[in-house]
Amino acid sequence: MTSLDLANGRSLEYVVAGPEDGTPLVLHHGTPSAALVFGPWRESAAKHGLRMVMYSRPGYAGSSPRPGRAVADAAGDVAALLDALGAERFVTVGWSGGGPHALACAKLLPDRCGAAALIGGVAPYAADGLDFMSGMGVENVEEFGAALKGKAALTSYLDTQSAALAHVQAGDMAAAFGDLVSDVDRAQLTGEFADYLAESFRTALQSGTAGWRDDDLAFVTDWGFRLDDGQVPVAVWQGGQDRMVPYTHGEWLAEHVAGAEPHLLPDEGHLSLAVGAVEEIIADLVRLSR
Repeated sequence: MTSLDLANGRSLEYVVAGPEDGTPLVLHHGTPSAALVFGPWRESAAKHGLRMVMYSRPGYAGSSPRPGRAVADAAGDVAALLDALGAERFVTVGWSGGGPHALACAKLLPDRCGAAALIGGVAPYAADGLDFMSGMGVENVEEFGAALKGKAALTSYLDTQSAALAHVQAGDMAAAFGDLVSDVDRAQLTGEFADYLAESFRTALQSGTAGWRDDDLAFVTDWGFRLDDGQVPVAVWQGGQDRMVPYTHGEWLAEHVAGAEPHLLPDEGHLSLAVGAVEEIIADLVRLSR
């Protein structure tokens, strides 16, 4: 793990894995999570000549908080990180809460970003024609409900939730997700992937809930960029059995994001896509970037 000092005085924790001469694949983690690389993702990226780059968003793990940040602010942090790595061009993937941040990079760094992929990515709260919380598990309905009430209500809610997640172990993951996992996703919560998720939660919350809080507040306010502008290709991957980010979010994004290519898979879930479709997603990302 390495720390980058930014011009505004913040620090950004990041990790790089894969071929040194590879095009960076900037992977935006979910909410809550941190800059931990899942082995199969690293291996698939390397197979396609890509260098995995992950950073902990502000407020997570070792990255300085940035209260009031917008989704759009991710583009500036990614640009600074790429500059520090001596890289110009990149591709990007955003899983779950990372989806909007990957989309920000595609829209705001069009001269550098070759392509983006969203995996179970969140749509904007104020999206016309979308019932944002319809189909979500109970825990996410409660969480976003708290976010809509403001910073104080959300902080209180997340502090309560983090008490267990800050120490969660792999065997506890199914119970920790509760109503957020469908049967297809519950089946993924074993072995290496369960270990990875548990470690990512523990790492993300080691410095408190500021990153989680600021993610949620950013999701339900203006993202800071237009979705219907730009020419960077964006693959939208969404499962029909997703109770964290419902299928309708993927449908909406596929219809409203300029340059979007839909991959709407009725039998997949939020976790199953991240585990079972790794190779397909990265191969398609490379194709789009060409």
